[in-house]
Amino acid sequence: MNVDICATMTPVNKRTEASCVADPHPAPGAALMVHEVLDRTVRMHADKPALRIRVDGAWRTTSWTGYREQARLCARAFLHLGIARGGVVSLFGDNRPEWLLADVGAILAGGLPAGIYANSTPEQCRFVAAHCQAAIAVVDNLDRLARLRTVRAELPPLSTLVLMRGEDPSGEALSWPTLLELGARYPEAALDERLAAQRPQDVCTLIYTSGTTGNPRAVMLTHANLTWTADRARRVSGLREGDSVLSYLPLAHIAEQLSSIHGQMLLGGCVWFTENVENLGDDLRHIRPDYFLGVPRVWEQIMTQMQAIGSRSNPLRLRLMWWARRQGLAGGKAAQLGRTMPLGYWLAERLVFSKVRRRLGLDRSRFQVTSAAPASRETLEFFLSLGVPLYEFYGLSESTGPATVSAPGAFRTGAVGRVLDGTEVRIAADGEVLIRGPHVFKGYYKDPLATAEAVDADGWLHSGDIGTFDGDGYLRIVDRKKDLIACSDGEKVAPQPLEGRLRSLPGVAHAAVFGLDGGRLGALLTLDPQRLVDLLATAGSPARGRGEAARCPKIRALFQAHIDELGAAGAPIERIARFAFLPADFTIEGGELTPTMKVKRRVVREKYAAAIASLSGATPETA
Repeated sequence: MNVDICATMTPVNKRTEASCVADPHPAPGAALMVHEVLDRTVRMHADKPALRIRVDGAWRTTSWTGYREQARLCARAFLHLGIARGGVVSLFGDNRPEWLLADVGAILAGGLPAGIYANSTPEQCRFVAAHCQAAIAVVDNLDRLARLRTVRAELPPLSTLVLMRGEDPSGEALSWPTLLELGARYPEAALDERLAAQRPQDVCTLIYTSGTTGNPRAVMLTHANLTWTADRARRVSGLREGDSVLSYLPLAHIAEQLSSIHGQMLLGGCVWFTENVENLGDDLRHIRPDYFLGVPRVWEQIMTQMQAIGSRSNPLRLRLMWWARRQGLAGGKAAQLGRTMPLGYWLAERLVFSKVRRRLGLDRSRFQVTSAAPASRETLEFFLSLGVPLYEFYGLSESTGPATVSAPGAFRTGAVGRVLDGTEVRIAADGEVLIRGPHVFKGYYKDPLATAEAVDADGWLHSGDIGTFDGDGYLRIVDRKKDLIACSDGEKVAPQPLEGRLRSLPGVAHAAVFGLDGGRLGALLTLDPQRLVDLLATAGSPARGRGEAARCPKIRALFQAHIDELGAAGAPIERIARFAFLPADFTIEGGELTPTMKVKRRVVREKYAAAIASLSGATPETA
């Protein structure tokens, strides 16, 4: 029997519209298991599209019936390979249908899928492999298979390697068709027995945190955590049956899993996969999803590209754009407060905003989300001014994603939303955000001490974030508790908002703010190569490349003016006294960034200790 993923796929030429049906979901508070949600979705949406990916230039579709059949084949194959209840199946690769099928298959088999970020370094792979001791490892291509082989010694001796696409010339790894053939030879009744033994409060997934302060921890999430949270997020966001989404963010992250796996399983919608993140813009315009999730860095990159294109427009078009953006910003703020929209907003919508959304591929999108890290106010207001409001979610892997949510008709720029219905969020005496509810995790895998530190005796999850509620019940995050900078007068400064403002400066890719001697603040900046040409032209700099630009007095003078302007607009305590350019950007490989693109402040502080120390002395030209 030769079972292939394309066997249940049919070519499609254009998006199939899904009809909206009456809400078939369980009453609030009901706890389901993942396979129960899948079974019900298949009953309701059997032949509707579930997964779409480009194969040899053509889009091919897997139906919900095919999704369930292949997930069950994966589960039976894992059972054939000896997966025990609670055994780990490691997943390593880019977003593909096979990733979802293996993840859900592991859950059905009573195992624990554990994703490894596709951009993980060999050291990060080695840590996760050693920690989870995966019985089965599923990777997407030969390159990542080779990377996993370098940590083979960290895996159990009898672990099985599986390749999502292609064949392993060495024969060590099973091909995807071979895996499904193994599943077809294993009795369905045995899988049904394993399913019958599962309960809603059983752990069914491991989510490794991004590891901003050290090695990542494996967050244990239950069936109830996942299905309950997906349903509550669906209700508040207004997502509908059959809504489509583009899957491109790391599937090892809880936000993408809720969106692409558990959210779509609940909605019976279609998950589209991009071939390459570099083609995201083209795929977004082709797919035109009903909702779109982006981390702040993605929105910042889109903003940068739009600004670069806009700067080259003719004067008349520029004047029209600036006028429209003023109308958009005023209208967006009025809408948040329930006030009348300015008269010019609707003209700007017709002349500019509708065209912008179409060019971005967001003309069908009703819900644009930014999550997983703080978004700068500049980024939020940029998109708001173009009629594309970004709705912020706040949460942790430990809270199965969202603890507070923003939604159309219920959001505030700069706030991360209101408390998710059915949960509790409060602010401790020291300002820390505490979370309690059905979405709070079961604990850290193999780490009871860390679990006890994270969740207190009353069930409150200590987030490590400092936040405040405004008068309308919207949560605003100040910064990480451990990252607050103590000044000489005893006041504390939150670096993340300052870093967001610095990243909004023309030509800046990353920024890190640190405390200096005397209670002053210093900043390390990296230059964005995509905006370097425009930056050099603006400064009148003869520099070539980032290295020369980082040493150029004209570039420095331009940034000094920008930073002085930011300082004049903010509180005196937040002013940047000194700054330095680094000759290269922060990267995952260099250790400064996590796989989710968060800055590892401790690593930056240690790696660039000399540069930070120099900021306390004479004005530096560069690090």
